[in-house]
Amino acid sequence: MRRARPGAARGGAPRMPAAGGGRAEAGQRGGPLRQRGSRRLPGGTARPAAAAARPAALALVTLLSFASRFHRLPEPPHVCWDETHFGKMGSYYINRTFFFDVHPPLGKMLIGLAGYLSGYDGTFPFQKPGDRYEQHNYVGMRGFCAFLGSCLAPFAYLTVLELSKSLPAALLTAFILIFDTGCITLSQYILLDPILMFFLMGAVLSMVKCNSCADRPFSASWWFWLSLTGVNLAGAMGVKFVGLFVVLLVGLNTIYDLWDLLGNLSLSLVVFGKHLLARVLCLILLPLALYMAMFAVHFTVLNKSGPGDGFFSSAFQSQLIGNNLHNVSVPEHLAYGSVVTIKNLRMAGGYLHSHWHLYPEGIGARQQQVTAYLHKDLNNLWIIKKHDSDTADLSDPSSPVEFVRHGDIIRLEHKETSRNLHSHQHEAPLTRKHFQVTGYGINGTGDSNDFWRIEVVGRKAGKLIKVLRSQVRLTHVSTGCILGSSGKTLPKWGWEQVEVTCTPYLKETPNSLWNFEDHINPKLPNISLDVLKPSFAEILLESHMVMIRGNSGLKPKDNEVTSKPWHWPINYQVIWWLNLVTIGLYLLMAVSTAVTLKRGVQLTSELKELSRVMLRGGGQIMLGWLLHYLPFFMMGRVLYFHHYFPAMLFSSMLTGITWDTLLQFCAGFLSPSNTARKVYRGGFLALVLLIMYSFYLFHPLSYGMIGPMASDPSSPMAGLRWMDSWEF
Repeated sequence: MRRARPGAARGGAPRMPAAGGGRAEAGQRGGPLRQRGSRRLPGGTARPAAAAARPAALALVTLLSFASRFHRLPEPPHVCWDETHFGKMGSYYINRTFFFDVHPPLGKMLIGLAGYLSGYDGTFPFQKPGDRYEQHNYVGMRGFCAFLGSCLAPFAYLTVLELSKSLPAALLTAFILIFDTGCITLSQYILLDPILMFFLMGAVLSMVKCNSCADRPFSASWWFWLSLTGVNLAGAMGVKFVGLFVVLLVGLNTIYDLWDLLGNLSLSLVVFGKHLLARVLCLILLPLALYMAMFAVHFTVLNKSGPGDGFFSSAFQSQLIGNNLHNVSVPEHLAYGSVVTIKNLRMAGGYLHSHWHLYPEGIGARQQQVTAYLHKDLNNLWIIKKHDSDTADLSDPSSPVEFVRHGDIIRLEHKETSRNLHSHQHEAPLTRKHFQVTGYGINGTGDSNDFWRIEVVGRKAGKLIKVLRSQVRLTHVSTGCILGSSGKTLPKWGWEQVEVTCTPYLKETPNSLWNFEDHINPKLPNISLDVLKPSFAEILLESHMVMIRGNSGLKPKDNEVTSKPWHWPINYQVIWWLNLVTIGLYLLMAVSTAVTLKRGVQLTSELKELSRVMLRGGGQIMLGWLLHYLPFFMMGRVLYFHHYFPAMLFSSMLTGITWDTLLQFCAGFLSPSNTARKVYRGGFLALVLLIMYSFYLFHPLSYGMIGPMASDPSSPMAGLRWMDSWEF
């Protein structure tokens, strides 16, 4: 039995309040939207009977959803796809080992907690896909993700039911998510996506439920759903930055609600102020507090040195047990004659480094190489000297200490080779528009091209320079260029270290900023680095800067299968094509309905009610789809097929609402009622059968294939490769 490779292709109207929860004037509560309870569906089911069937329907949806996600969950018993990343990160939490990831920490913390509670000891290495788990307990972490993924269909069911008040629409939406092989597969592995989508759908459901309580503000249920919306927003943001899109959706909903309340002249400004403060409390302050609490837990748990140290500042690293800076005592302020290491602030920028080897012929001036090196080494040591004198007199213990200050002109002498840090107008080895940086001179004697002005970011002239904390810029006096690390890897002649250049472009980036890490000066008193410990606010800001730079730096690897946003809706089987067709159908129906209402065409109360569901409920879901899809067209980072799944949730809900409304429109124009019932029920049944048949055809993508490889013409999957871009 082989498991299909998951993710092979990895690569209307304005927003209005939800139907049934929309705002109306005080005398209109329970108007046309509330009257739907007395109408009979074209299928012949009276609304009270439908209401009685809702708990049973929810139980059925929940049962099918959990069964589809937990079926054959332990298979395959080896690492699949991105489990190699997120399973490993769960292990880091169990072992309290610090690491770096481009996403916020909540999802990985929950995976680690699930593993810990289920008996996993954090010792499996998660080195590469295909590694067998053997005796390690991995099912607990998969089960946790499957549990959250199983909640998506019930959440979507309840959301659509609240928006449309239609049981068939809610069931159709739930069946789409239950039987979609992509959603099943994404929920069965140790991944962040089911956790993200759980909080995303939780936020949408809570928002819609809160809208339905609009006629009883400040009641217990209103406060509950408003607060739960804020909690889910924090959860979505705490898993991935994509959670920002649902924050924007809730924000637009809140702005509309407040604008509507402001126009309600029956409300005093005092009451409006209470509404405003309640939303600020529950939708801004509460999510922010929870979001910061996640990072506080993250930094508290991960207190041991690990593979993520080098991405963060020296001051941060000094807090990690096992790091070479932990519990170290150094002089606090730089002085002339000090021996230092200088670390670049770009992510994995390395230490300023030199060695005896020269640049090869044809690569600028044939002088000593200066590079950035990612590891501790004696060749990282530099001596700080005055630009116009030697430091020999400073080594005399009786000579006074002279501190280096912001704006001073200095020389940096390489301790091991006694050559000065030097630049000139020769081209850099790789970055041709930058100047070359070399080691020049004999025993510390060079020329005026060895002079550098040291400046601290955000400080005034004359201020002292702190070890670890001060971010400095080194400006070449002769050319005006700024010392920086390009991030490019040199060829073998440069020992595959990182290129250091002097850039004539004065744009301030982490590439051109440095800090002093090691600091040796016998004439100065040492202080514990705990004195320089950064505050929580500084750590929080730094971690976000590192994550943002890490996200923007994600580029495709060689031979990696990636995709473009326009591929996503069309590049996966029947259910997704149904969703895509529905988006076009919805836009056509919404425009037609809006024009009809605007022109004052007389409609029955039932058709008016359906129109409001289409424009208000459908419009809200359509907006959610746009917010979770369109931003990817503007992203410069590498993108994969799984990035579309949050938007797919909204398109699935839109499919349920749109087709149910269309069938009711069609049935409403037919008579007698038996014909209407047949049309409605027949249409609904056809859609459900189409969804289930798609699942029947493609379920091996989720649960595994039997027989020859899918590339073999005799394989049962060979005939299902309908598009060249598909890989089984």
